[in-house]
Amino acid sequence: MMVSGTSVTLDRPWNNPDAAPDTGVEGALHLSVVVPARNEEGTIDAVVRRSFAAFDEMGCRGEVLVVNDGSSDGTPRILAALQQEFAHVTVFSNRRSQGMTAALQRMFAASRGDIVILIPADMESDPLLDVPALVRHMEEADLDVVAGWRQGRRDGKVLASSIYNFVMRCLGGVDVHDGNWIKAMRREVIESLPPLRSDWHRFLLMIAAHQGFRIGEVKTFYRPRQAGSSKFGFSRIPISFLDVLVVRFLLAFSRAPMRFFGGLGLTGIIVSLITFLYLTGLYVFAATQQRPIFIAAGILAVISVLLLLVGFLAELIVSQTERIDELERRLRKE
Repeated sequence: MMVSGTSVTLDRPWNNPDAAPDTGVEGALHLSVVVPARNEEGTIDAVVRRSFAAFDEMGCRGEVLVVNDGSSDGTPRILAALQQEFAHVTVFSNRRSQGMTAALQRMFAASRGDIVILIPADMESDPLLDVPALVRHMEEADLDVVAGWRQGRRDGKVLASSIYNFVMRCLGGVDVHDGNWIKAMRREVIESLPPLRSDWHRFLLMIAAHQGFRIGEVKTFYRPRQAGSSKFGFSRIPISFLDVLVVRFLLAFSRAPMRFFGGLGLTGIIVSLITFLYLTGLYVFAATQQRPIFIAAGILAVISVLLLLVGFLAELIVSQTERIDELERRLRKE
C-alpha cells in the first residue's frame, strides 16, 4: 500500500524489493528495524547507528527503514548522510506529515526481514538494548509478537496509555501492559495484516491476537526524551476510541457481516411483531388503541428489513472481495 503524498526512495542496488540485504553473517537471522521519524534531528542518527550496533552484537543480518514524515528540521539532511554511510538504510520521504500508520504501512511493505521491529525515533527506546531483548525473548518463548513493557516510565502520557491498555485488554483480549510501545513481529504477522488506516498502528496487537498469533511481552528500560517534542496529543484519545470500535467491528464481522446486520434486523423484526400482537390483543379484548406505539413498531419493522437488506449487500461485497484476493494470490504465485 502506497503512502499518500510524495514518497522518494534513493535508487540503489540494495533497494531492489526482490533481493534481501546481505549484511552480517551469511544465513543468519535477518532483522528489519522500522522507524517513523518527524522532526527528530537530535536523535535519529543515534537510533540508526545503535540499530546496526545491535545487529552486530547479535550476529544478525539487518536493515533500517525510516520514513521522514514531513520533517521541517534537519532530519532529511541527517538521513541523507546516513544513507551514504550505511548501505542498508532505506529512507522514504513525505512532503507533508501522513501519520505513523501510513509510515508503518509503507515500511512494512518494503521490509524483507524475518522479524520486523518497530522502534521510535526519539531514543526513548535504545535499539542497542531493546532490539536484542525483543528478539531473544521471541526466540526463547517461541512467540510471534513481542511487545516491550516500559519500566520506570515517568512522562505525561501515562494516564492515556493506561486507558488505552485497559481498552485493549477488554475489547481485544490482549493481555499486555504496554501495547502501544515497541514491538517485534515475525514476517508472517506482517504479511497477514490488513491495509492499515487512520491510527490503526495502535491496534497491531489486537489484530495479531485475533488472527491467532502468539503474543508476549518483555520488560524494557525507559529513557526520557532528550531532544525534540512529543507528537502525542490528548485530542487523539477520542479518535483512538472510534478507531478501536471500527477495528473491533471489522475483526468480528468483516467476513460475516450478515451476523451483525442480520442479527440486528431479526431482533428488530421480532420486537415489532411482539408489539403488533400486543396491540392487536388490546384492540380485540379491551377496544383500545395505542397509536404512538403502533407507529414506533412500524418504523422499527421497516428499519429491521433495511438492515437485513444491508446484510445481504455486505455479504455480496465480501464474496467478491474474497474472489479478488484469491485471484491476486494466484497472480503473485505465477
